[in-house]
Amino acid sequence: MKKAKWMAVAATLVAMGLVVGCGSNDKKAADTKAGGSKVSGEVMVYTSIYPDIIDSICKPNIAKAIKGLNVKWFQGGTEKIKTKIAGEIKADRVGADVLMVADPSYYLKLKDEKHLLNYVSPNDKDIISSKDKDGAWAAVRISNMIIAYNSDKIKPEDAPKSWKDLTDPKWKGKIAMPNPLLSGTAFVAVGALADKYGWEYFDQLKANDIRVEQGNSAIQNKLLTGEYSAAMILEENILKLAATKHEPLKVIYPSDGVISIPSPIAIMSTTKNPEGAKAVVDWWLSKEGQQAVVKGWMHSVRADVEPPTGAPALQTFIGKAIKVNWEKLANEDAKIKEEFRARVMD
Repeated sequence: MKKAKWMAVAATLVAMGLVVGCGSNDKKAADTKAGGSKVSGEVMVYTSIYPDIIDSICKPNIAKAIKGLNVKWFQGGTEKIKTKIAGEIKADRVGADVLMVADPSYYLKLKDEKHLLNYVSPNDKDIISSKDKDGAWAAVRISNMIIAYNSDKIKPEDAPKSWKDLTDPKWKGKIAMPNPLLSGTAFVAVGALADKYGWEYFDQLKANDIRVEQGNSAIQNKLLTGEYSAAMILEENILKLAATKHEPLKVIYPSDGVISIPSPIAIMSTTKNPEGAKAVVDWWLSKEGQQAVVKGWMHSVRADVEPPTGAPALQTFIGKAIKVNWEKLANEDAKIKEEFRARVMD
C-alpha cells in the first residue's frame, strides 16, 4: 500500500510538468552511500540551504560520510547565486563544483547552455521526484510554499484557507510574501499563481496592501510579533519554529493547492574534481543524505524517508499541488520578475 501511494506521488509530479527520466531505474543495486571509493581534494558547493542547516547538519554529516574530501560551502539566496554564477561563467572562472539552489527552472537553462555535467547516481533509481533524463540534475529536496498564521492572534476557523483568500479585504495591510526578485522559491510561486489566476491576482494582492519582504525569515519574525496576520512562506520555516522553539505559527496547505518546489542538485561541467563532486551527489541522494534533508525541515525525494517533524506525508497534499510550467519560468525569468515588480512593488 505504501509503495502504491508513492507511485501515485511520482505520477503526480509528472503531471505537474516535471521531467522524470529513466536514468538507472532498472538497476537492482542497493542504496549507495558516498565514500565507497576513495575521493580526495576539494569540492565547492553553492547552495541556498539556510546557513544554520549547513553548519549543524550538512558539514558534519558529509565530513563523516566522505572522508578525505574537503567540502566547502558558499551560501546565498537563489537569485544571489544565479548572479554570481553568471559573472563567473562570463569570466570563465566558475567556482562551484556542485550546485544546490531552489529554482528547478534555472537548471533547465544551465543544461541548455551546456553548463552541467551529466551524471546518473547509483541512488537515482530511488528518487520518486523529478530528474533529468540525461542525468544533468536530480531533485534533492522538496520545499513547499504554503500559508502561515499565528494561532495566538487568529483562530484556526478565521485563518485564510486558500491563496484566493489572501485577496479578502479583511486581510488588507496584514499579509506578506517573500521577494521573487531575491528568492527562488518565491519566484516559482509567483509564476505558478500568475498562470493559475492571471496577473490580476497580484493586482488584487497589491490592492490589499501585501508587503514584500526580502525573504522568509523576515516574514516569520513579523508573524510572531503580529505585524502580519498571514503570509505566503516556506513550510520548512514554520515547521522548524514550531518544533524547536514551540512558537504558535501554524501551516495551512491551501485548498487551491500548495506550490511544491523539487529543488535539484547538479554538477557544473567545469568542475576540476568530478569524482569528488559525484561523491557529494551520491551522498545527498542516499537514504542517509535524505534523512539529513528532513532534519533540515524539507521533504525527501525518496519514498523510504519519513517527512519532517510536524509535517504530513507528501502524498497527502501533493495531488492538489498547483502545476508549475518550468520551461516557461526558465525562458521568461526576466519578464515574470518585471511584471511582478511593476504590478506589486511600484
